[in-house]
Amino acid sequence: MDRTAQLTSRAATHSVVYEPDVTTHSPDSPHVRAAEVLKANWRGSSTVPSRGLYPHQWSWDSAFIAIGLRHLSPLRAQTELETLLSAQWGDGRIPHIVFNPSVPLDAYFPSPDFWRSSTAGRAAGAPRTVQTSGIVQPPVHALAVWLVHQADPGLSRARGFLARAYPALAAWHRYLLHRRDLGGGGLASVVHPWEQGMDNSPCWDAPLSRVTPAPARSFRRADLDHGAAEDRPTDLDYGRYVRLATDYRDGEYADGVGEFAVEDPSFNALLIASEHALARIAHELGATGTARHARAERLTAALVERLWDPAEGMFFCRDVRDVRDARDGALIPERSVSGLIPLLLPTLPRDIADTLVRTARGPHFELGGAARLVPSYDLLGEAFDPHRYWRGPAWFNTGWLMERGLRQHGERGHADTLRTALLETADATDFAEYVDPYTGEACGALGFGWTAALTLDLLHQQPTDVGAFDIREMDDMSDKGGERR
Repeated sequence: MDRTAQLTSRAATHSVVYEPDVTTHSPDSPHVRAAEVLKANWRGSSTVPSRGLYPHQWSWDSAFIAIGLRHLSPLRAQTELETLLSAQWGDGRIPHIVFNPSVPLDAYFPSPDFWRSSTAGRAAGAPRTVQTSGIVQPPVHALAVWLVHQADPGLSRARGFLARAYPALAAWHRYLLHRRDLGGGGLASVVHPWEQGMDNSPCWDAPLSRVTPAPARSFRRADLDHGAAEDRPTDLDYGRYVRLATDYRDGEYADGVGEFAVEDPSFNALLIASEHALARIAHELGATGTARHARAERLTAALVERLWDPAEGMFFCRDVRDVRDARDGALIPERSVSGLIPLLLPTLPRDIADTLVRTARGPHFELGGAARLVPSYDLLGEAFDPHRYWRGPAWFNTGWLMERGLRQHGERGHADTLRTALLETADATDFAEYVDPYTGEACGALGFGWTAALTLDLLHQQPTDVGAFDIREMDDMSDKGGERR
C-alpha cells in the first residue's frame, strides 16, 4: 500500500467546532449580511443556493459556498463538501443535485421521481440511500477542498478531512477523464447543458437544435413560480433539456450514446485547476503530486489544441457530435464567458493569457469599460439579452473566477477593479443570483448562496493572494517527507 493509500484509510478521530465571531463587524456590513444569507440557507448538513427556487443541494454551488463558508466555520465548510461527496456514484460521478427528502416533489423540477437515480442509475452505482440527479456539474470540488483545508489545517488533519476526500475526488476525476472523453482528444465532454452550469447559454443553441423537445404537457416548470418567464429559458429550450435528461435516464446513464456532447472550456479549465489542487492534497497526505501536475499540463495543452481560436482571441466550445467538417467535431462560434475562464490556469501560455485579457477588455465583454461586471455572453452577439438566464447577465461565480485569473497573470489593476465591482454589486443587490451587466440591476433569486459566499471570500482574501490557483510555490519547495520539484 502506498503512502497516500495508507493515509486515506485512516478514520477521523474527533471533531472540532470553530465558529469565529462575526459581531466585530457592523450589523449592516456586507460581511455580516453575507454571513446571514449563508446561515438562512443552511439546512443542517448543506446549504441551498436559494430558499425558494433551488431548495436542494447543488454540486458546484456547494463548492463555491464552501469556499466562502471556510471564513466563518471551517467545520461547516468541510461538512458541506462531505455531504456532497457522500452522494457520489460508484462510477465516480458527483451528481449535480442531492435531493432533500423533506422537500415536496412539486417544489422543483426535475424532481427525484424524474431522475429515478436508485433504479435507473443502479448499473452506474448510484447510491441507494439518497436520491440524486444523474448528470454532473463543473469539477471545482478539489479546489474547494484544498481551500477549505487551508482555512484551518489543524482541524482538517484532526478530522481526516483530506484523507477521506482524496479517494472520492480521485475517482471523480477518473470518471471525467475516461468515461467523458467523448471526443477522443483528452478533454471531458458535457452531455447536457445543465452539466456545464451555464444552462441557457447561446453556445448550446446549435447542438440543441438537433434534439426533439419533450412535449410541453409532459412536465411542469417550477422555475416560473419564482421568476419572470422573460428572464428564464424558453419553453422550447426547456423541452429539449427534458428530452436529453429523459433519454440519458432511460439509457441507464450510460455515457457516449446521446445526441449532445460538447467540450467546454470552463468545465475543462476547472478540471485542470482541480488537478493542480489534487496534487497539493496528495502532497499534504505525504505522496508526490508530480503525476497530477503533469496530467494538468497535458490537459492544458489539449485545451489549447482543441478549443483555442487564435484568430478570435478566446476559447470556444467544441460540438463533438457535429462531424460535418471534421471527425472530432466543430468549434461553436459563440463568445461566452466560458471562453475567458481558462485565464485562471497558472501555466497557460503567456501569449494566450495576454490575448484573453485583451478580449475581456474589448467590445465583446467590456471588462473595466461599459460593463459593470463580466457578462455571461457576447455584448455584441445576436442572442445577447441582459436579463435572460446565461444569455448576457453577469454572474458572481464567473466574476470571481475571472478576478482570480487576472490576478494569477499579474493583471492586478484589472483584478482590483473587478473585485471592487463584485463587492459593490453584491452588496447593492442583496446578493442577487445574477445582474444586468450594464446597470447592475438584480435578477433571479435574492440571498443567493454563492454570491454571499464569494463576497465573503473576496472580503477576507488579501488582494495580492492567488491561493490555490498558484502552483509555483509548491513546485519550488521541499517539505516534510516531500520532494523538491
